[in-house]
Amino acid sequence: MRTRAVTFARYGPPSVLRVESVELPPLGPRRVRVRVHAAALNPKDILVRKGKLRWLVGRTLPRRTGYDFAGVVEACRSGEYGVQVGQRVFGMLNAQAAGAMAEHVDVPATELAPIPDALSFVDAAAIPLAGQTALQALRDLARVRAGHRVWIHGASGGVGTFAIQVAKSLGAQVVTTSSAANLELCRSLGADEALDYRVDRPWEQRAAYDAIFDVFGNQRFSKCRAALRRPGAFVSTVPSLRILQATARTLFSSRRARLVLVRSKAADLTWLADQVEWGRLTPRVDRTFPLGQIAQAHAFIETKRARGKVVVELTGASDDKPGPG
Repeated sequence: MRTRAVTFARYGPPSVLRVESVELPPLGPRRVRVRVHAAALNPKDILVRKGKLRWLVGRTLPRRTGYDFAGVVEACRSGEYGVQVGQRVFGMLNAQAAGAMAEHVDVPATELAPIPDALSFVDAAAIPLAGQTALQALRDLARVRAGHRVWIHGASGGVGTFAIQVAKSLGAQVVTTSSAANLELCRSLGADEALDYRVDRPWEQRAAYDAIFDVFGNQRFSKCRAALRRPGAFVSTVPSLRILQATARTLFSSRRARLVLVRSKAADLTWLADQVEWGRLTPRVDRTFPLGQIAQAHAFIETKRARGKVVVELTGASDDKPGPG
């Protein structure tokens, strides 16, 4: 079986991306084939395309791209992990090889979950990587719980918009930093205090936060350390020598640095889906692009001006209607 997928044969600008016909291997055990209706973009896609993550994803070319997807199950073993043909599902590929920006994707049954009935494919595709990054950073690494005070830096992007809502669902008080243009967006998502990063200096407040989530990855733990209470955690999304060294130094400290490395888990996807159904979480999609404009979609992500997620639609709008799970 063949399907259309986004590929690139060399590292470089968005113009290296191509939509090509690729061969799908036979469906293996414990895997599900999904007809993709929508796939979301993430900063990781940009870094991979530029060759910045060759040390992590490998150097083999050509490569495919995309990690987030939402669609309909086309094939699976009967009852595999409760998945059924015709079911609407969403998820994220854990494999570094990527490949979700395609009309079909084969994925382990443990890396997807049913889409809530009220969600469109576009909104569902926006959730997996960004939502699970926020959840695993705040709940698992920072150990945020009710009554904690959390500072989210870079709160208006894909991960940040989820982080605000996840932190509120966990019962925290949320302080955000973003550009002045996005202060109202942060407040609308639940921020108790929205600060302009160009004016305000929250790192100068001593022992003010139980957790600091640096979504942009441009803050130093050494600069923010004094703003943490004991115990407290500083979590970054960007792998760098600086955060790795800080993590090693604070492994057994009461004020610790951590790097979030997201892994897709059916249980976490289900937790996020439950928050949607309970009205505690709403995906924020800035704009959508058709598959034929994948280069333009990448270029928009690179502007770093997206307010929420950017999603590529792989089917017509008439196909993107909520239906039975």
